[in-house]
Amino acid sequence: MPASPVRNPITSPSTPDTSLQTASHTRLNQISSHLAPMAATAFDANAVPQAPEDPLFGLMAAFRRDPDPKKVDLGIGAYRDDNAKPWILPVVKLAEDRLRNDPDLNHEYLPIAGLPEFTAASQKLVLGGDSPAIKEKRVTSLQTISGTGAVHLGALFLAKFYKTKTERLAYFSAPTWANHFQIFANVGLAYKTYPYFDKQTKGLDFDGTFAAIRDAPEGSIIVLHACAHNPTGVDPTQEQWKKIAALIREKKHFPFFDTAYQGFASGDLATDGWAIRYFIEQGFELCIAQSYAKNFGLYGERAGCFHFVTSPASDAEVTIKRVASQLAILQRSEISNPPAYGARIASTVLNDPELFKEWEANLKTMSGRIKEMRTELRKKLEDMGTPGTWNHITEQIGMFSFTGLSEKQVLKIREDSHVYMTNNGRISMAGLNTHNVDYFAKAVDKVIRETQ
Repeated sequence: MPASPVRNPITSPSTPDTSLQTASHTRLNQISSHLAPMAATAFDANAVPQAPEDPLFGLMAAFRRDPDPKKVDLGIGAYRDDNAKPWILPVVKLAEDRLRNDPDLNHEYLPIAGLPEFTAASQKLVLGGDSPAIKEKRVTSLQTISGTGAVHLGALFLAKFYKTKTERLAYFSAPTWANHFQIFANVGLAYKTYPYFDKQTKGLDFDGTFAAIRDAPEGSIIVLHACAHNPTGVDPTQEQWKKIAALIREKKHFPFFDTAYQGFASGDLATDGWAIRYFIEQGFELCIAQSYAKNFGLYGERAGCFHFVTSPASDAEVTIKRVASQLAILQRSEISNPPAYGARIASTVLNDPELFKEWEANLKTMSGRIKEMRTELRKKLEDMGTPGTWNHITEQIGMFSFTGLSEKQVLKIREDSHVYMTNNGRISMAGLNTHNVDYFAKAVDKVIRETQ
């Protein structure tokens, strides 16, 4: 008998392929799942509300969008030359040339604590080459992501290790650099403010500052601006600093210095570092956040340093080793290793006597131009008889000035004259130059007369 025909199992209707059906069913399920609505996010508006735009960066964006040819940017906290252009310090260019021609330059990791020759030079710069803290080996330093990173590292260390017998609080001046609040809040440190700026005199409210520090719980963290207070440009006198130091000692508070303008404010490094050095001489245990953004113009390179100084006790060296070990762990967990380029530039300058002198000359150029703008602005306002007093313009110091303009006036001058400043009336003096200072003075005069 002839053999029965062999049926093709794939085509035969009498022998369905179970595996093919299963594969098709799986594919249909996959397609259906793609077409079905996705599960709701775990990060809805209740969990993650929309955050407000950063006021300063929002102001910068608004300035860039403004097509008016006469617009003036007085919001940015960066130095500009007389043509409103960013200025690369000549000494920075020299240092970069050296780095480019260094045959041993590489892109390997820095140590966790940073470039050793940079941190050592930073110690000497901020504390003074003859500092007792350096001689007695009771200071440790870590390279950070500019001053912001230094403030954060210090706040994080204090949040984890600083214990007080009373409520643990940090105190900021009112006003202060806005980022202080966010940094301390993010590491879980509660804070309050102490009176600082006197709106009537447009100077320091020393009595308010003193009273608040006196009434703060014992052992509070007192955040101090070493010089060129941001945002007011108002600094204590040396005699006032001495009284503040004596009170902080009496109340057993912990000083936390933020220094972003050494050399940039007065043009003299020692003058701008005086307050910190005085506290060190008095034997305080303290920490310092140091930035090289302004005084080197290394804004985008993020070069900074954090210093912890322990008191001159017999076991100071042992204490500082323990502190350094914990700071290294915190640094490792957050950034592992700091960036090298900006630190190498600063280190090249700080460790070379010839380049260091050139840097001091560059600092005088920047601070000198800002002082000239202060003088010119005050003169123009007084010559026009602009209502109010304007001596505070030249009495304040550094990059910023609190003009005394109200928020209403700030918004009006922005709308009418296309002049951009923060809503509290703070201006960056570096944004003024010989080409726009007259325009700005007239705009101020106009807005004050129209809003009286």
